[in-house]
Amino acid sequence: MSRTSHEVDYEILGQSLQVVEVELDPGETVIAEAGAMNYMEDGITFETRMGDGSEAGGLLGKLFGAGKRLLTGESLFLTHFTNRGMGKKRVAFSSPFPGQIVPVDLGQSRRAIMCQKDSFLCAAYGTRVSMAFNRRLGAGFFGGEGFIMQKMEGDGKVFMHAGGHVVKKQLNNEIIRIDTGCVVAFEEGIDFDIERAGNLRSMLFGGEGVFLATLRGTGSVWIQSLPLSRLADRIIASAPSVGGAAHGEGSVLGGLGRILDGD
Repeated sequence: MSRTSHEVDYEILGQSLQVVEVELDPGETVIAEAGAMNYMEDGITFETRMGDGSEAGGLLGKLFGAGKRLLTGESLFLTHFTNRGMGKKRVAFSSPFPGQIVPVDLGQSRRAIMCQKDSFLCAAYGTRVSMAFNRRLGAGFFGGEGFIMQKMEGDGKVFMHAGGHVVKKQLNNEIIRIDTGCVVAFEEGIDFDIERAGNLRSMLFGGEGVFLATLRGTGSVWIQSLPLSRLADRIIASAPSVGGAAHGEGSVLGGLGRILDGD
């Protein structure tokens, strides 16, 4: 079966701060979130457009899609990179925080992917990228990123980025419970909901959060070991207070030194 999306090649470089190099034949295009590009070879041009280029309904479809992105805090625009030169050219996109870039070929499973709204990095032209809202009330109030997600449809290659190490789980009519911030993506058809994490004592003192994401069904699930929110919390907690720079991270006194100084 022929693909409707551009069939791009790629190479992922690096370990913890990765870059994906996408190789474009003449005339091929890759779409990306604004600001994701790292470098590109001569012959590649880019253009910022409202949407991914696959919207039905012309201008009205573009405005509707852009309106949903605006409501969810995303940029109104996607950047389209096209090889206008002779021969193969490469353009690279980088992850904005330590972690991994996850490639997925939608043409193999023929199922759409639902991912956290900040996880989408880039995709072959022809991929439909839209915002999706979880209709479960629990996910809306307690699911963190789970309420507003991005939906990627088509038959091309897409690239997501996630924090820390990424684990791919294959469910076969099974249930898996995950920390709400650790869910990167899952295939359409898997049921996503939020459930209470154990009894009241476990919820208050267990350290695993009050709620867990529960995924049921058959398909692939991608899990990140270090959500950006968790990394940010650790950085903030470890940051020296104003005027406390003399007692750095390696100081024996640490917080006690700041107390003795009257901080």
